Amino acid sequence: MEIRVPEVGESVREALLATWFKKNGESVKKDEALCEIETDKITLDINADAAGVLSITVAEGTTIPVGTVIGSIDEQQAAVAVAVEPSAPVAAAPAAPVQPPAADPAAAPSSPAARREMREQGIDPASVVGTGKGGRITLDDLFSGIAEKSQQGAAAPIPAPDVPAVPAPPQGMAAASAPPAPAEAVGTVHSEEAPLYAAEREERRAMSPIRKRIAERLVAVRRETAMLTTFNEADLSHIMALRDKYRDHFQKRHGVKLGFMPFFVKACVEALREFPSVNASIDGDDIVYHHYYDIGIAVGGEKGLVVPILRNAERLHFHEVEQAIGGFSEKIKTNRLTISDLEGGTFTISNGGVYGSMLSTPILNPPQSGVLGMHAIQERPVVRDGQIVIRPMMFLALSYDHRIIDGREAVGFLKSVKEYIEDPEELLLEG
Repeated sequence: MEIRVPEVGESVREALLATWFKKNGESVKKDEALCEIETDKITLDINADAAGVLSITVAEGTTIPVGTVIGSIDEQQAAVAVAVEPSAPVAAAPAAPVQPPAADPAAAPSSPAARREMREQGIDPASVVGTGKGGRITLDDLFSGIAEKSQQGAAAPIPAPDVPAVPAPPQGMAAASAPPAPAEAVGTVHSEEAPLYAAEREERRAMSPIRKRIAERLVAVRRETAMLTTFNEADLSHIMALRDKYRDHFQKRHGVKLGFMPFFVKACVEALREFPSVNASIDGDDIVYHHYYDIGIAVGGEKGLVVPILRNAERLHFHEVEQAIGGFSEKIKTNRLTISDLEGGTFTISNGGVYGSMLSTPILNPPQSGVLGMHAIQERPVVRDGQIVIRPMMFLALSYDHRIIDGREAVGFLKSVKEYIEDPEELLLEG
């Protein structure tokens, strides 16, 4: 049974074979994850369609066209193994060894990003317990290992360099006649060690297809749009009070936690109704106004930033927004995100606050003309009714394409989002 790179979309013509989860000649079970491939849009796993013995023909790190055969599964060898197993006294002749593809045999299954971090941090892969599919090591496993390592106390003292002992002078000879110690013996790096040290300071690797595509799109945005950013800030006191009041009831009724994102999704939908140009896009010499609201939610994954789409967000209730976002996160972790999850979108929301960002200028996701940036919530002194009070505040940023969105519309849109966030009762009545 041949293993081929599957077709994942009309625009995807090649893929990078990133990782083999199984070794050449190893037995595999049906539906077991065999390898991970990366395209310029998504990352996905290829599973075994049958049980048998794996034969690998394409090594990790190879870019191949869609439809290429990268290996096969011998179902007959699995059947023979099952038939021979009951007759334990009769030893079967060992099969000829199969040469595995060029790879580090001591390395535990891990993603390319995790392997790079382990090399940079000097961590032995055998010391990290992988919790990903097939026991592979994820970045979360690695960061947990680094945190535990940092708590183990001070590092062992570095031993002093070996200095050749100078023989004592013969008895009766003056100490001054003893030969001086070689100059290189004290604090000097041997010349043969210098090239190794220089090599460890740099590492060159090819861009992954996803990272290459991200780079191309970001450069294109700067070159092809007239991007501008306007800022405002919102008081999240009312939203936080509502979450505290209804948190347990919401989770018990819908099975998900109530976060901030549903409020911002609904606020953006209402503001887009008021300012339709922010929900529009340019197609040649035409402006296309969208009378639906497909909101992209920027999510940072192990391979890079992806933007899955909430279809018809104007029809979704709060719990449906949370469930959809949770589903996207699970798909990203298990490499089940499809191109259909990413296609389209009329507006995007990016939450840099989850990483601690205080303020930023988000970049447009073409052909969309607007993107809202959320940031970290911080308690700050503000003036309310002539009094200085402490409030949980968040900076908001709207980047927009100035070719079709005027400053008045951009400022009005962001001001509308701020008002809905600070007085969310109307959103609750709608959602």
